[in-house]
Amino acid sequence: MELSEETVVWRTRVRYAETDQMGVVHHANYPIWFEASRSEFCRKRGIDYGQIERDGMLLPVLELRVRYLQPAHYEDEVEVHTRVIEIRRSLLRIQYEVRLNETKLAEGETLQMLVSKATFKPVRFPPEIAALFLKTSEG
Repeated sequence: MELSEETVVWRTRVRYAETDQMGVVHHANYPIWFEASRSEFCRKRGIDYGQIERDGMLLPVLELRVRYLQPAHYEDEVEVHTRVIEIRRSLLRIQYEVRLNETKLAEGETLQMLVSKATFKPVRFPPEIAALFLKTSEG
């Protein structure tokens, strides 16, 4: 299947607790924002992660990459743009861009693997779940 260029956008306002002594967002918050954005992505695509778990599967993060480009500060309203860039067999690669207006603040990726909850061994994405990760807003 061909991947869509369409992204899902999650917005947040930087809270004071997310900043460090230098007055910028602490680097550890970006992976948390990625996770929140990934959850929003799933909701908007009709992917019920709770049901995936009830069906005996998990989707752990195997790799996380973040590249910091510009700082975000307290009260900035940032957007995290999320899109699938690869899905095959049991692997899912998601790309993230953190933006403040038109400025890219950070970029990153996660690599996840669908595994059996019982054995932690890889399992192939069911076609109906793979299709939801790949669908566009038209369908």
